Amino acid sequence: MNRTRMPSPGTPAAKWLIAATVVLGSFVSVMDISIVNVAMPQMLGTFGVSLDAITWVAVAYSIAEIILVTMSAWFSVLLGRKRFYLFSFLLFTGASALCGAARSLEMMILARVLQGIGGGGLIPVAQAIMLETFPEEERGMAMALYMMGVVVAPAVGPVLGGWLTDHYGWPWIFYINLPVGVLGMAMAAAVLHDPPYLQRTLARIDWVGIGLLAVGLTALQLFLERGEREDWFASRFIVVAALVALLALAALVWWELRAEEPVVNLRVLKNVPFLAGTSMGFIFGITLFGSIFILPLFLQQLRGYSVFDSGLIQMPRALAMLVLAPLAGRLYNLVDSRLLVGGGIVLMMVGYFDMAHYTLEVGGAQMLPALVLTGSGMAFMFSVMSAASMRTMPPRLLTAASGLYTLARRVGGNLGYALVATLVAQRTAFHRARLVEHVTPYDEPTWRALAALGERLAGGGMPPGVDTDAALKLLDRAVHRQATMLAYNDVFWVMAMLFVLSFPFLLLLGRRRRAVPRPVASRS
Repeated sequence: MNRTRMPSPGTPAAKWLIAATVVLGSFVSVMDISIVNVAMPQMLGTFGVSLDAITWVAVAYSIAEIILVTMSAWFSVLLGRKRFYLFSFLLFTGASALCGAARSLEMMILARVLQGIGGGGLIPVAQAIMLETFPEEERGMAMALYMMGVVVAPAVGPVLGGWLTDHYGWPWIFYINLPVGVLGMAMAAAVLHDPPYLQRTLARIDWVGIGLLAVGLTALQLFLERGEREDWFASRFIVVAALVALLALAALVWWELRAEEPVVNLRVLKNVPFLAGTSMGFIFGITLFGSIFILPLFLQQLRGYSVFDSGLIQMPRALAMLVLAPLAGRLYNLVDSRLLVGGGIVLMMVGYFDMAHYTLEVGGAQMLPALVLTGSGMAFMFSVMSAASMRTMPPRLLTAASGLYTLARRVGGNLGYALVATLVAQRTAFHRARLVEHVTPYDEPTWRALAALGERLAGGGMPPGVDTDAALKLLDRAVHRQATMLAYNDVFWVMAMLFVLSFPFLLLLGRRRRAVPRPVASRS
C-alpha cells in the first residue's frame, strides 16, 4: 500500500517546509502583542472596567511571554524540543479560544497569561530550529524569512485587528488564531524532529533560578509597562518594582553563572559576535516597538485617521521588508555582514530623521519615503544581524542563544514603549511652555488669529462673548496640537540617534567564516 510521505530531513523541500512551519508559529505569537491594543476600547464596554484596568490585558501577556522566552532552552531539554514546541502551540491556541470567550476581566487576564506562556515558547525555538536546519551559506535567507514572522507581524496586527473588530467584534482577534493553531500543530507534528544533542533529560531542576527569573522579569515588566502611567519614581509601587527587579536579576546572574544546569545559560554571552548582535538587537527593539507605538498615535490622534486607515498608511514599511528581506539573505553570502548591517542602520537613521520633520499637514504620500527607508533598513539589519550573531554558536547552544537574543529584543521593545510615552509627555509640556510664551495679547499674530476665529464663530451664529471664549479654547487646542507634534519630532530624532550606539557593536560582529559541517539530525 502506497503512503504519502513527508520530504526527508535535509532535502530542500523539507528545509523550507520546516521554515514555513515555525515562522507560522512565530508570526501569530508576535502578532498577538499588538493586535489586542486596537480592541481595548471595545473590551471596556464588555467588561465594564476602567481604562487603567484594561491595560492589564496587554501586560499579562507580555509578562508571561517574556519569562517563557527566556526559559525556552531549558524546557526544550526537559521535555524535548518538538514536544515543547507542540505543547506551546497547543496552549497558545487553546488560550486564544478562552480569550475570545472571556466575559470578565479576571477571566481575560488568566487566559492572556496562558496565551503568553504558550506564545513565549514559540519564538526562540523557531529561530533555533531554522538556524539548525539551514547550513551557514543559507542562513541569511533563513533569517530573512524568520524576520518576516517576527518583524512584520507587529505591523500587520493593528490592521488585521482593526478590521476584525470593526466587522465581527473583538473576540475574533483571538478566534483567528484557532485555524492557524490547528494547521501549525499538524505541520509541526509532521516535519519537526529533535537533534541528538537535545535527546536527554535534566539531572536536576534549577528551582532557585526559576524563582529569581520569574520575580525579576515580572518586576521589570511592571516597571516598564506601568512606569509612565504611575509617574515613575514618584510612585511607591514603581520604586518597589525597580528595586525588586534589580535585586532579583542581579541575584539571577550570580546564581546562574554558578549552577551546573542553569535555567538560563548566560555563558553564551561570552561569545563576542553573539554579545554584539544581542546588544544591537536590544537597540533595534527600542526603535522598532517604539515606532510601532508612536506612529499610530500620531496618525490617529493628530491626523484623525481611523485605526484601519492608519494601519494601511504604515503598510509600505512592511512591504519594503517583505520585498528586500530575500535580497538581504542573498547578499549575506556575497558581502561582509558588517557592511549589510551598517547599511541597514544608515537607512533607518535617514528614515527616522525624515520623520523628525513631519508636520500636522503631512499625509500618506509625504510619509512614504521615510516608511520605505525604515522598512528597507530593517530588512537588511535584522535578518543579516541574526545570522551573523549566531554563526559562531555551537548547535547545542542555539536554543539558549535564541532565547537570550529574543529576550534582548523584547526588553528593548518594552523599554521603547516606556521611553516613547515618557518623552512625548515631557516634551509636549516643554514645547507647550515655549509656545505659550509667545501667545500673549501683545503678540500681533496671536490677536489677529483670535480676531479671525472670533469673527468666524460669530458669523456662525455664536452669541457675543461666547465666541471669544470659544476662540481662546480653539487657540489653546491648536497650541497643544503643535506642541505634541514637536514632541513627536523629538522622539523620532532620538530614535535615529540611538543607532549611533550600534556602530561599536557592529565592528565586533566579525567576518563570515567558512561553515563547519554539522551532524545530521535524526527524525524523532
